[in-house]
Amino acid sequence: MSLSMTGYGQSVIDFQGYSVSFEVKSVNNRYCEVVFRMPREWTCFEDSFRRAVQSRIGRGRVDVFINREHSGDNADAVLNHARVKAYLQAAEELKAYGIEGSLTAKDILSLPDILVSPSGSLPMDDNGQEAWEKALLGGLNEALDGLLQMRSREGAFLAADIEHRLERIEALHREMTELAPTVPEEYRKRLRQRIEALDDGSLAVDEHIFGMEVALFAERSNVDEELTRLRSHLEQSRKLLHHEGPVGRKLDFLIQEMNREVNTIGSKANHLTLVNRVVEMKAELEKIREQAANVE
Repeated sequence: MSLSMTGYGQSVIDFQGYSVSFEVKSVNNRYCEVVFRMPREWTCFEDSFRRAVQSRIGRGRVDVFINREHSGDNADAVLNHARVKAYLQAAEELKAYGIEGSLTAKDILSLPDILVSPSGSLPMDDNGQEAWEKALLGGLNEALDGLLQMRSREGAFLAADIEHRLERIEALHREMTELAPTVPEEYRKRLRQRIEALDDGSLAVDEHIFGMEVALFAERSNVDEELTRLRSHLEQSRKLLHHEGPVGRKLDFLIQEMNREVNTIGSKANHLTLVNRVVEMKAELEKIREQAANVE
């Protein structure tokens, strides 16, 4: 089933005195690009987080936001003196740039990592890191569940719209297939009428040359091969919409190929009705291309 590349998911976990929130957003991208924003001490888990995202998402830019706060019941939280000194020193250094002002106690307490908890701080031993990594991966996967659900819903709408437009193109294809064989015969009649209108009795029409002219026109305007390839591309596009996994790039390629075949038909077809069908088909293909740009 087709998936959209846009989506959003979130989750919250409580672990060792911390409340950790996860937000995952995805938008269109040619490849799978994953960007993390999280506390510095958790960057050691970035590789495993990235693998978790890429194992579930094949295409799109994915922004992962992980924020950490002390739980409300964490009574043993204490002041992080080193961090307080660092913030105060930074505020003092800013005065050299003409930035005046002072930090209040409320300002300082609202800054990240001012309060720490002996029981809730991230342990640096192997067992502690493993426990945190497992807990964080669980929260990340829960947020990814929500993201994928949204991408699935959006993908279903995209697939339905694309299928509707493919049906219209298939109807136009049937009309063109019926019209194509009649083009040489109509040309023969028009040419005969034009010769008769110009004939004042002095023209000697060579029927052999006349027949060769009609045959050459029939060869130049023959679009059977293009219509056959176009039908094949339409069938492949339909199958792709129900295929598991990323299909957006393949669908984009098929749309390019269909546009190429339609352009060739338009350049060959010396027939007003066929040209009108070509214009309609190109309009539908352009709308499909816009929708396909959102498909994973």
